[in-house]
Amino acid sequence: QGLTLKNVHLTRWIDGRKQGGEFGEAEFTAKGLAGASVLRLSRRIVDAMAAGRKVDLTLDLKPALDPAKLEARLQRELGARPGGTCGQLLRSLLPAPLDAVFCGRLGLSPSAPAAQVQGSKRKQLLGLLKELRFEVTGHGSWEEAIVTAGGVSLKDIDPRTMASRKVENLYFAGEVLDLDANTGGYNLQIAFSTGWLAGASAARKALGTFPDGPP
Repeated sequence: QGLTLKNVHLTRWIDGRKQGGEFGEAEFTAKGLAGASVLRLSRRIVDAMAAGRKVDLTLDLKPALDPAKLEARLQRELGARPGGTCGQLLRSLLPAPLDAVFCGRLGLSPSAPAAQVQGSKRKQLLGLLKELRFEVTGHGSWEEAIVTAGGVSLKDIDPRTMASRKVENLYFAGEVLDLDANTGGYNLQIAFSTGWLAGASAARKALGTFPDGPP
């Protein structure tokens, strides 16, 4: 909890199949994973879970290194501390809060000799560094959401004015529309732009300055 990782890569898996990924930040909280990368992946995760599908995330802690380069790095670290411990080895590769997590996954004590990270243990460590897996068991509540999906169909809206195609003198804007985007300011821009257009269009219609078309 409280650990934020930068420049990592998250991959989304749905029913065992890779379904997109995001590079950026990931944050560990009391409830689970958070951060911009998680938010960008969350829309399809929520939909998949609602459909009863199995969802996993894998975290690549060393996306800049392919497996061969990562193994070479691990060998250098092992060679640099022949009398070191597993904890010391892991601290050369990971943020300190992850030491105990990785030692637990490897079945080794932090005080165990680093030389024990050989053979299958070394292969397991390399796998954890490139694909630390998390099973998604839930998601945040409505109170935690930052944008909603779904709403009034865009087919029923005149995009020139935001007016309803079904009900006269009715205008729509923002998240009431079936329109949403990735996190990063895009949803705010949608709200600002559609709100301005809907308001201007409604005012001009009320004034009779463009009864049959946009401003």
